[in-house]
Amino acid sequence: MVVRLGLWAAGLGLVAAIAAGPANAQTPKKGGTLVFMIPADSPPSFDGHRETTFATVHATAPFYSVLIRVPPDNPASTTEFVCDLCTEMPKPTDDGKTYTFKIRPDVKWHDGSKLTARDVAASWNRIVFPPSGVTSARVTYYAMVDKIEAPDDNTVVFRLKRATTAFLPALADPFTYIYKKEILDKDQKWYEKNIMGSGPFKFGSYEIGQSIKGVRNPDYYHKGQPYLDAIEGIFADKQSVRVEAIRGDRAAMEFRGMPPSARDQLVKEAGKDVVVQDSDWNCGNIVTYNHKKKPFDDVRVRRALSLAVDHWGGAPALSKIAIVRTPGGIVFPGSPLAATKAELQQIAGFGPDIEKSRAEAKRLLKEAGQENLKFELTNRNVDQPYKFVGTWLIGEWKKIGVNVEQKVVPTGPWFAAMRGGTFDVVVDANCQSVVNPVLDTAKYLPKKVYPESYGDYDDPKSIELYNAMTQETDPAKQRAAMRAYEKHTLDTEAHGIVTPYWYRILVIRSYVKGWKISPSHYLNQDLANVWLDK
Repeated sequence: MVVRLGLWAAGLGLVAAIAAGPANAQTPKKGGTLVFMIPADSPPSFDGHRETTFATVHATAPFYSVLIRVPPDNPASTTEFVCDLCTEMPKPTDDGKTYTFKIRPDVKWHDGSKLTARDVAASWNRIVFPPSGVTSARVTYYAMVDKIEAPDDNTVVFRLKRATTAFLPALADPFTYIYKKEILDKDQKWYEKNIMGSGPFKFGSYEIGQSIKGVRNPDYYHKGQPYLDAIEGIFADKQSVRVEAIRGDRAAMEFRGMPPSARDQLVKEAGKDVVVQDSDWNCGNIVTYNHKKKPFDDVRVRRALSLAVDHWGGAPALSKIAIVRTPGGIVFPGSPLAATKAELQQIAGFGPDIEKSRAEAKRLLKEAGQENLKFELTNRNVDQPYKFVGTWLIGEWKKIGVNVEQKVVPTGPWFAAMRGGTFDVVVDANCQSVVNPVLDTAKYLPKKVYPESYGDYDDPKSIELYNAMTQETDPAKQRAAMRAYEKHTLDTEAHGIVTPYWYRILVIRSYVKGWKISPSHYLNQDLANVWLDK
């Protein structure tokens, strides 16, 4: 059975064309331990509010609750959201500017105490209005929020500055874990190194660089769930180790994605003992220049490096060996706000004549006095697709006479280098959850308004264009505003390069049931629905 999630060309979002089978009608079995691979050496921290990496969400999501989420049985939805901690999805009031959520009365923290709306409000205030010294990676997503209140133990009220359709998808972000107010009041950074939630699984143990384990929460508020007795995530940054573990049934799956070669190998060797699920992926690597380091403060140099990269020729070749597939701009391809091919071809690096582009790149380098440019490319120690993308980029830049040395580092130091500005050029990533282009493109704003933007540039025009796009309500005008923002980001200022978008391929032991793929490796990770047919 193959599950494919495609893009509806009419632009109404992602739709699932999911092959139905007898397994869908089976009654879930209880018991067993799901062993899965996590394609990283370790998470930089456990704090979902701070982090943006799958290494954190795959390791910790099963231990936490969120306010709302995508439906676990339809995680590809871009318009349907369901309650996790709330009792029902609210209808907005005050002309769409007020959302009132009633919180379930039957939720217990893993320490046995009662979770209330005050915990929910405290967590969301930390995300939207982070206190001094606290990093909230997605704070820009919630610029429309004016105030968050808990008038009593059962009610949370979000008051917005303006009505916007971007709010609910942002609220369903899977990193928005609900933390205990009592703990936050004592130590805002406690959750970086500790775990205590109210989700389907209780924290068991953690061995750095080895594994993280959880056990069934008997007091979980979604009755009958979770079906599993336990979960175990095994950290392995090498693809060969993960493939061998799935082949030998020492692990059932990974939740991130494998290249076509690994899929073909496992399907050939395991046959009916595995199933494949694949999906377009709201994720891709981006090249970020450190604008505080010369010569990357010079737009001519940045633009030259962008012009050297052949997206149209590179994507098909890379797709055969790596988890990448589709050339695109700052917007997820297939979205109503995404650039067409003709529009993309007006942007540096996407032109139809790569030799003409590279000639211009050489001219710009000469003009900037950087004909013999050399620099270090910092990259993440993750096989797919970081190392492949990095190697490809180095080959592209060599064609204009630029020599680059790749420095591959573990996930923690990779984030530390980006956050500390200790790099020349870095292979970064913009990976989002629910497809929400208005907010997904905030990554390209200056750091002062988007903390996880690492180019360290000041660009008031970028902020102006972005705000105009987010506040436009007419679809055609909003699309035009997005083009202006994209052109400014990738072409006029050449703040970065968007490499081909990823394509998600998962090979899963056939006894794993109840889990469905989505266009994001962040979604559907609490594992409450998963059960083992063995």
